Amino acid sequence: MKIQKLSTSSETADMSVLEIIVSPSLSKKELQKAILKKQNDADLVLTGKVIASEARDSNFVFSPASLNSVLTIAAASSASEESKAVFNETATVAFADGKANGGPKITAINGVWVEQSLPVDHSYKDLMENVFKATFTQVDFRSKAEQVRRELNKWTSDQTNGLIKDLLPLGSVRSNTDQVYGNALYFKGTWADKFSKSERKTETFTFSMTPQCLDIKRSFSMYFYLPDENDGLDNLVKKMTSTRGFVDDHNPTCRVTLDDFAVPKFKISFGFEASKALYHKACVEIDEEGAEAAADSFYERHSCTPNRNRFVADHPFLFLIREDTTGTVLFAG
Repeated sequence: MKIQKLSTSSETADMSVLEIIVSPSLSKKELQKAILKKQNDADLVLTGKVIASEARDSNFVFSPASLNSVLTIAAASSASEESKAVFNETATVAFADGKANGGPKITAINGVWVEQSLPVDHSYKDLMENVFKATFTQVDFRSKAEQVRRELNKWTSDQTNGLIKDLLPLGSVRSNTDQVYGNALYFKGTWADKFSKSERKTETFTFSMTPQCLDIKRSFSMYFYLPDENDGLDNLVKKMTSTRGFVDDHNPTCRVTLDDFAVPKFKISFGFEASKALYHKACVEIDEEGAEAAADSFYERHSCTPNRNRFVADHPFLFLIREDTTGTVLFAG
């Protein structure tokens, strides 16, 4: 497994924890860690499902974080008054935009659009605006459904720097639509050690997991999971999705020097209809400067050695972009 670190300007991750459920047996920090670990496992299972159903023979990318956000909002909107109180205490992680300080640019925006003729529960509106930090807008679905659809697609495009366009297809928003929940996630990071454009070259991409380890676990990293065999991605994905705690348990803890490190320069746009009511689209671009991404979801640990190694991703691999302090998976592909 190889990690290439994305640069930030501070010694701590740009994030803040707002609130979290209090358990009599667990501290807030312990509870948050337990929740996020389970979420990571769920994200890997979801990744395997997406590959199996939507991307068996194609490149793909999606955002677990974006899907989690919009599904949580949907769950909160239909919860009982007693259950809504729980959401007020649920852990919420907000990543600050570090662009001004030379760090990654990240924007996560929630939105809720409600039919204007329906009565609005003020406690629900307060939950959306103050807990989920969502823009709350009343619109005319009944007579202007197509206009609202175009406005929602423009909102998505604006919030993702133009990477995600036409998320909602024609006919997806109808006159009987009551509510629409949205989440837009945009990320742009640069490599801690940028690749030289002069050393870029064309190589053949054909169909030993070697670790590159970090000494400081903070900020954002991109993880590349490369199977030993050219056609070994299916088996690798099966192992990752069936092993609880795989990402955390296989997180490198040391630095290894590489003779060669090469990954393809690529841009992937991928969308799918997760259900009749849930649309998702993501885009990620990797070049010499770093990673730009947007969405609207094997090795055993051992001590460091001075051995020099080689990591060349010239056959199918899996990647994650995640925030290392919380373990939140922003993008998978």
